Amino acid sequence: MVKTGKVKGIITLVMAAMLVFTGACGNSGTNSKNGATSGNSATTTPTENSVKLTGEIKVDGSSTVFPLTEAAAEEFRAEQPDVRVPVGVSGTGGGFKQFCAGEIAIADASRPIKEEEAAACTTNGVSFKELSVAYDGLSVVVSKENDFIDHLTVDELNKIFKTGSTVKTWNEVRDTWPAEPIVMFSPGADSGTYDYFNEAILHKEGIRNDTDTITFSEDDNSLVVGISGSKYGIGYFGFAYYEENQDKLKLVPIDGGKGPVSPTYDTIKDGTYAPLSRPLYIYVSDKELERKEVKEFVNFYINNIGKMAGEVGYVSLPDEKYKEEAAKIQ
Repeated sequence: MVKTGKVKGIITLVMAAMLVFTGACGNSGTNSKNGATSGNSATTTPTENSVKLTGEIKVDGSSTVFPLTEAAAEEFRAEQPDVRVPVGVSGTGGGFKQFCAGEIAIADASRPIKEEEAAACTTNGVSFKELSVAYDGLSVVVSKENDFIDHLTVDELNKIFKTGSTVKTWNEVRDTWPAEPIVMFSPGADSGTYDYFNEAILHKEGIRNDTDTITFSEDDNSLVVGISGSKYGIGYFGFAYYEENQDKLKLVPIDGGKGPVSPTYDTIKDGTYAPLSRPLYIYVSDKELERKEVKEFVNFYINNIGKMAGEVGYVSLPDEKYKEEAAKIQ
């Protein structure tokens, strides 16, 4: 029979050995490349190599894409608090001017880059990647007080907004409507939303510039205030801004030739909201992508923006499209 004291001694030795073994196993779970333990990866979402980064990533451009990029930047800061991602709103055209001059790392854009902008990038040695991030439906809106508009055709939108139009009152658009002056609101010429509306609706002939009947602004919130405050006002901007302000604004269905259709998540994604459904983009400088913090942020953006898009009023791309965009970064 083994004595009690010897049993206790054996148990103590076994327990000590187990503690040493457990500690060794814990150390073997450390990633030799970055020092992060496997236990941490179970409770946090690791960044590219779980390395804490520093630096600043300057972004500017489209006010339409701003909510998407701002959402991605905020989520990224939770993982990389020492990386600053200031996001400006100078309009798509303003963003491309800075981007092609090499002043910012990323340009938010609500339209593809123009030939002359791409040429400016080439002249300045700025090569880049175009990445699609979500869909948007450009939305035509009027005041909640407007009780006569049920829908508008593309032809009627031309009568209202097209350069050279002499239409001044609503009854000149449709004779059953009131003989009240049309008060127009539009994003400014530096906006990708302006460009898209001009191309998709006005066939690139331009938006009229009657100073007494139309107000231009790069600030979508200013447009919301103007339209909502005028019973006979009308304007347009991205679907997300309508969603944020639907208590003040009335959405106008658009007839592109197949009957009136309103922008919704489904009609924007399947393209039936035509011709005003559009993709949104970010443009990333290849040189800036060589910076680890930039590459990691862009990877994070593309891999997560599909989940965030709906939360900020946009429509996500198909999963396969995000995989294609992610492959461009690699």
